[in-house]
Amino acid sequence: MKLDRIFENSDTMRLLKWVFYAAAAVFVALDFVIPRHHLHFFWDEIPGFSAVFGFISCVLIIIFAKTVGKLLLQRDEDYYEK
Repeated sequence: MKLDRIFENSDTMRLLKWVFYAAAAVFVALDFVIPRHHLHFFWDEIPGFSAVFGFISCVLIIIFAKTVGKLLLQRDEDYYEK
């Protein structure tokens, strides 16, 4: 089976999405269990902070990129016909 056909299947994508959610939950849970050494900043002591910070940063980057694309890069449908 070709790789592109795997990603077109909605059942496969739903399963893959839940696998990624489960993996993220396991990593956040492991952050509570695994001891930390050589902490440099106060936020390093907060369990799950890196995961939450990374998620929020990713969402903000996507919102910023979509806004810049919409305002500065996107042209009207008939832009080249004018």
